[in-house]
This record gives sequence, structure tokens and C-alpha cells, in this order.
Amino acid sequence: MRMFATLGRSQAGEASAMMGTGSSLLAQRASALGGASAVNKGCSCCGRVACMGTCMPMRHLHAHPNPPSNPDQALEYLREGNKRFVNNKPHDAHPTRNLDRVKATAGGQKPFAAVLSCADSRVPVEIVFDQGFGDVFVTRVAGNIVTNEITASLEFGTAVLGSKVLMVLGHSACGAVAATMSGGAVPGVISSLYYSISPACKKVAAGDVDAAIAENVRVQMEQLKVSPVLQGLVKEGKLKIVGGVYDLATGKVNEIA
Repeated sequence: MRMFATLGRSQAGEASAMMGTGSSLLAQRASALGGASAVNKGCSCCGRVACMGTCMPMRHLHAHPNPPSNPDQALEYLREGNKRFVNNKPHDAHPTRNLDRVKATAGGQKPFAAVLSCADSRVPVEIVFDQGFGDVFVTRVAGNIVTNEITASLEFGTAVLGSKVLMVLGHSACGAVAATMSGGAVPGVISSLYYSISPACKKVAAGDVDAAIAENVRVQMEQLKVSPVLQGLVKEGKLKIVGGVYDLATGKVNEIA
């Protein structure tokens, strides 16, 4: 919590500038993270991104030489990255996966995309999209479900850090969806996931796990759109919320309409 509070203090000042609709709500959350002064101040030396003592121009935080200027371009970067991954042709000596990049992003981050993914170990988001340090703001939870904590994290990644596309990413053979559909007994509190996934299962034919996985992505997308902060960014053309399903057998991300 200490680390997250530090981020809130140094970056919450960007919220008002990056937001229109829903900015007061975001300001309240930023204030809760970093104190009242966090809402009014950005970096003490550049006023833009988190510097933590070493001012770094925003352009240096982007991995790409030509950072996406709009949501459509940001989505295309994800598509291109996944295509490289599927074709087994990643960036040569990947420019954003080395120690130089680690050092370059130590003072702040400017991810062009945010992703809500399942926690499955076979879906490493940055690798799937052929991205590296500082490129993608990732939240992960079994079943890629939306919770208050997930929503808050994604509001931070988009409204404060500036991600221009937000993808809800499910995957084939998702155990959380399959378990919800079967309704079987599971240990501990695993069944608490059922509540968020069951609406999708009820919309498809019984036993059709693949359809439920895709529908669950749609349901979670709609849950995110309830957020006034995310909704405001979408209305202003600063954010696009999309969905996809990762195929464990091929590595391809198939977008969901």
C-alpha cells in the first residue's frame, strides 16, 4: 500500500487535466490515495508524470518511437504485437525488455494500453502482445472479472497514466468459467468467483463453455462502462474499451464484438 500511495501522491495531479466527465470522482479517489494536496499538484519539477526525484520527460517513458496518439492507434499496436507473437517474430533484441528499459522507466510510466486479464499462468499479457516494461498496465484476476479494486486500478491506468485502449482479455479453456457453468463444489472461497461469471453462463446454451467465455468478456466490458471515470474518457474519445479471447493453442487474440 505504501508504494501505491506514493504513486497516488505524484501522479494524481494529472487526473483533472486528463479527465472531463467524472473528474470529481477521480479527484476524490486520488485524494484518498495521496492526501488533499495530491489533487492539486503533479510532479514538483515538471508537473506531468511521476518523477520520484529524477525528472524524466514524458516522451522518454514511451517504449515506441511514435507513441499512439489515439485509442484506435493504441489498439492497432496491440494487434500488431500479437501478430508478431503468433508469427514467432518478436522485436529483435526487444527494445523494451532489457535493463536499459528498466532504468528508463524507473522514474515513471506511460503505458499506452491497459488490460484486464485472467490470472491463468498461460496468458502472460506482455508476451502475448510482444510488449515490454512500461508498455501495458495489467490487472489480473481469475475469470477476468470486474471488482471495485479492478475498476479503481483501471481508472488509475487510464485517467492518470494515460492508457488509450482498455482490453478485457479472456482465454480459451478458462477454468473459472467452466467451474461456474458446472456449479461444482470447490475448496475455500473459489466459488465467490461464480457470482460475477454466472450472468454470462446464463446467456448461453448449457455446457457451451466457449460461448460463455466470450460472453463473460462482454459482461465484464459492460461492468467497466458503468464507471463514470471510464465512461467519461470514452465519451471524450480518449479511451476505447474492447474485448478479446486468447487462444491457448495458437497464441492468437480474437477480438470480441
